[in-house]
Amino acid sequence: MHSIASKIAALGRLEHRLFGKDFLLTFEKSPDELKAVVEIAELLKAMHAGNIDARFFSTGLAISIFRDQSTRTRFSFASAANLLGLALQEFDEKKSQVAHGETLRETANMISFLSEVIGIRDDMFIGKGHTYMQAVGAALDDGFAHGVLPQRPAIVNLQCDIDHPTQSMADLCHLKQHFGGDYEALRGKKIAMTWAYSPSYGKPLSVPQGIITLMTRFGMDVTLAHPEGYDLLPETLQVAEKNAAESGGRFRVVNSMAKAFEGAHVVYPKSWAPFRVMQERTRLYEQNDQKGIAELEKDALANNARFKKWECTPALMEKTKGGQALYMHCLPADISGVSCQEGEVAAEVFEKYRLDTYREASYKPFVIAAMIVSSRFRDPAALLDHLARKGARHLGAL
Repeated sequence: MHSIASKIAALGRLEHRLFGKDFLLTFEKSPDELKAVVEIAELLKAMHAGNIDARFFSTGLAISIFRDQSTRTRFSFASAANLLGLALQEFDEKKSQVAHGETLRETANMISFLSEVIGIRDDMFIGKGHTYMQAVGAALDDGFAHGVLPQRPAIVNLQCDIDHPTQSMADLCHLKQHFGGDYEALRGKKIAMTWAYSPSYGKPLSVPQGIITLMTRFGMDVTLAHPEGYDLLPETLQVAEKNAAESGGRFRVVNSMAKAFEGAHVVYPKSWAPFRVMQERTRLYEQNDQKGIAELEKDALANNARFKKWECTPALMEKTKGGQALYMHCLPADISGVSCQEGEVAAEVFEKYRLDTYREASYKPFVIAAMIVSSRFRDPAALLDHLARKGARHLGAL
């Protein structure tokens, strides 16, 4: 309880304006706002571990819209909703009137009469996902301004074409805990965000983009590594450079996995598709060019195969700081000899850090819950203090 009380006090000292705001991109938020989400997530995690009821809501819906497949984020959103006392409703466009021509503006309002939050994943098409979330937000603003909606639900980005904030913020929680629970301990630590080989071609860019734009906010030494041609969105590189300059950190791009691993405290080997490939993929899908899509996939896979040596191996891990860098992954990883013949990471390396990656993922439900709480309540610290003092036990304790 003492730890919870001290963290609530620390949260109360942060200056943030998250109330009434959507959480779409981490680089739109101030350092204190990012810290507030982390603090709330850690508090909710501690309360759950202490069997303290954390229901901020007694009624209301949490709507999820998944336009791409998901395991961790889908269940994390459901868990977050349940933790806070909200009922979950997954919106399936194929089972809705969207299939009959219902407009986005109409749909957004129809699902929001008694909703508190809408979580959206739309990550596969360049220029589409973030834009879609903004359009949903504009429709909600319109409905609320004209008295159609009694409240304006928050939107939480569950992954778009630009950023994956629930993942990168969970990663930040994991790193903070790994290095002793202090943001200052992150300063100067080297994190290698590297491309790695995968036998699939269409993985989104948002995880590496989320890492380079967030970890540079906290003074980390961020090295992005990828083969030539596997570029990220140019604007995210500009954001990372700006963040590093402001925080006193460092950001650089190299074309060698081995060079990125040298002296690294943290490694994050993860496959993604080249920016130009994702651009072309988006254009082909818009034109419903199935032949073009098949040809693009064939060419992209052949190009991937040129870089099979971009694998996180024990030999590469030996190049890291003391040979003991923390391995991270958003999961699922392409594990050589396990989930695929050749992939992102050697089975020996993944098994060594498997439980660490599970712990990394365990922060996501609490991060999502923190994003919801901070958007829907003006003074989360006061309400957290009330719940902690009340100390009501949920039924699992009986």
